[in-house]
Amino acid sequence: MRGALISLAMVAPVLSWAAPAPSPVTFYKHIAPIVYQNCAPCHRPGESAPFSLLSYDDVKRHAPQIAAVTKSRYMPPWLPEPGHGDFAEERRLTDEQIRLIQDWVKAGMPAGPPVKGQAPPTFSSEWQAGTPDLILHVSKPYQLAATGGEIFWNFIMPVPITATRWVRAMEVRPGNPKVFHHANVVLDRSGAARRQELVPGEGFSGMDLTIEEETFDPDGHFLSWKPGSKPVEAEEGMAWRADPGMNLVLNVHLRPSGKTEIINPEIGLYFTDRPQTKFPMLLQLEHDGMIDIPPGEKDFLVTDEMKVTMDLNVLAVYPHAHYLGKLMEGYATLPDGTKKWLVRIPDWDLSWQGVYRLKSPLFLPAGTVVSMRFHYDNSAENPRNPSNPPREVKGGNQAIDEMSHLWLQVLPAQGGDQRAKLQESLVRQRLEKYPDDFSANYTMGDLLLTQGNAPAAAEHFEKASKADPNSALAATEWGIALFSSQKLPEAEAQFKRALEINPAYTDARYDLASVEASGAKWEAAANDFRKAMEERPEDSRARQHLGEVLVLWGDELFRANRAEQSLARYREALQYRPGDAQLHGKTGVALARLARLDEAQAEFETSLRIDPKSEPAKQTLEVLKLMKAQPK
Repeated sequence: MRGALISLAMVAPVLSWAAPAPSPVTFYKHIAPIVYQNCAPCHRPGESAPFSLLSYDDVKRHAPQIAAVTKSRYMPPWLPEPGHGDFAEERRLTDEQIRLIQDWVKAGMPAGPPVKGQAPPTFSSEWQAGTPDLILHVSKPYQLAATGGEIFWNFIMPVPITATRWVRAMEVRPGNPKVFHHANVVLDRSGAARRQELVPGEGFSGMDLTIEEETFDPDGHFLSWKPGSKPVEAEEGMAWRADPGMNLVLNVHLRPSGKTEIINPEIGLYFTDRPQTKFPMLLQLEHDGMIDIPPGEKDFLVTDEMKVTMDLNVLAVYPHAHYLGKLMEGYATLPDGTKKWLVRIPDWDLSWQGVYRLKSPLFLPAGTVVSMRFHYDNSAENPRNPSNPPREVKGGNQAIDEMSHLWLQVLPAQGGDQRAKLQESLVRQRLEKYPDDFSANYTMGDLLLTQGNAPAAAEHFEKASKADPNSALAATEWGIALFSSQKLPEAEAQFKRALEINPAYTDARYDLASVEASGAKWEAAANDFRKAMEERPEDSRARQHLGEVLVLWGDELFRANRAEQSLARYREALQYRPGDAQLHGKTGVALARLARLDEAQAEFETSLRIDPKSEPAKQTLEVLKLMKAQPK
């Protein structure tokens, strides 16, 4: 058989048909979907980005810049390295998307034919989740100067409710997103933030915020805002509690724009009738005490570890450092030696810090060791170094200081409220690292006091108070532990010291009155309960206890045959306990001793109207009537 001869001319059409030339990259077909999904949430009118990207002309105008910042992965901002944690809402472009942008710019940025049904995304200028159930406002807007360094400011926003509510979602509206870079929201049930204000209602400065709570109520949610973020919604069963009298503290990062700006943010709260049934908790790895970075040091390592004492599910992670942070790693080593990544950030940038929520919970069995390894660059080559030339840097709250924090939001796998057990384990580990630490000793004291071990609690509150002698809260809690241990003089001394630190600290005033009453110091107790009522008129406990003190004081005076003074105490007590039948009877007895029989009869008649079955009142009233009937 003779072989057939095929010429190249015959092959060429076949090859052309088998592998057609790739279609050109166009805006509407290839680029618009990338930009609309990943860029438009921030790059639109009224938002934080410096220009809009909602049209072909917008994107074409900035195309070379877009190509450069996406190729370097500076935009969209997403710090975690892929493969080291599987996060929801990941804003990282794929290699293919970056290549398409590069090819489009090289091709001259052709528009191409519009795609049917495609349109720029639309955004609500109002609340994203609909009208909130409650909108919180700042007491006084903040005026940001036109120039200068970055500002970290704390707004205190009262929560005007009269009964406990459960919050299913929260939305922050910055009001001025051009200069409002990011924010965190902290729950303050103790009024601690107000005590940090120099001028009431104005708020206060500070990069990292610490709130001293009076009772064990650990944080369980990351409440934050960043450009393009959606409302923070709690998972089913994980609504958080809002209490009457509490404040939300909005900690914001502001950047001057070149002109004076007014910052007037709002927070919207969305309530649910379903109370909390799942109890997440925020765990912190940190080792700020290890931070002492010499100038010029390019790779300073800070580490910390935490052993998990119960089965946990990790829901979210939040790494935090300041400007010298470089490589940041968090991972878990399971009991069988398996390594699970929590997060890895190869090039930390404080400007784009954020909370990273996992697509699905990561299970950590008891015995797992969670590790943090943060690297810092304090050299002149670090473009983010705030000091030029570099200076020695230690741990602290200011922007020129450093921090090494890795927060985890976890949910105990066992179910129920396991937070106290988990907290005690963590605090004991922290005390091994920092035996004299204020926060660890204070929290351990609080836990022990809750468990009924007041003497041991007093030891930890004493250490906390020595660690921070200016903490009125620590002095007060130390006093409570001493009071519960029946050490009244020592407790009284601590309450008085708390009031020397902060004369307006009503809780210390109330506790001082209580210990004075326990020592039968009636006049001092009554005076302090009166002051507590003046400072906090809505406090029904102070009214009740003032009435009790006045009655006991009156009883003592009566037994000492000082009926006139006893009567004055009873009469004042009746202002707070008008429906107390027995107190009306005591007032009647004092009046009878003073031979004011008509008034005494009126008091016993009032007592019987309140308690018609009172035999002593009936008998005493009959005696009074007989006494009045006797000839004078």
